[in-house]
Amino acid sequence: MKGLIAKKVGMTQVFDEDGNLTPVTVIRVEPNKVVALKDKETFGYDAVVLGVDEKKKSTVTKPYAGQFPENVAPVQHLKEFRDFDGEVKVGDEVGVELFESTRYLDVTATSKGKGFQGVMKRWGFHGGRSTHGSKFHREPGGTGQCTSPGRCFKNIKMPGRMGRERVTVQNLRIVKIDPELKVVMVRGSVPGNKDCALIIKSAVKKEL
Repeated sequence: MKGLIAKKVGMTQVFDEDGNLTPVTVIRVEPNKVVALKDKETFGYDAVVLGVDEKKKSTVTKPYAGQFPENVAPVQHLKEFRDFDGEVKVGDEVGVELFESTRYLDVTATSKGKGFQGVMKRWGFHGGRSTHGSKFHREPGGTGQCTSPGRCFKNIKMPGRMGRERVTVQNLRIVKIDPELKVVMVRGSVPGNKDCALIIKSAVKKEL
């Protein structure tokens, strides 16, 4: 498995040799520093801990700095990747070149928050008639039962906070990789705001 910590730049579009337009998301991949290595003998599994975005010294507490070796500065984002494909050492840097032989990616991020929303926007309810006089337009309708059991069951689709959830989009095709600009372009959209942190991995359901 291959994986890196990246940042969402935004969306644009590119044209191929035949003139076909493809919408793409631009993902910037700063060099990820190897913070730690985990093996089966000590932890029970093999993993590589990567970090990116160096923190200011004034904001680093002693407990947080204690997990970093002497030759590695404390970073903002940390992520553990199990069964990492490739031989690396603590202090090495891994860049976008890791995905040169990969065709599809899985991207994970926190989706945009929509705030408190009703059932029509949150769950796609049809709603009532828009005509005058019905008095039923955007409400959820009945949610409970009669005397028995006389309550609402759990997990009923109702109004509430929408978005700001951990979302993974699978099988995004890599359109272009630019090692000089440190960016990778994938076909389609990925969750999250601009400049949000992303976890990009080689696709689980598609080879290469």
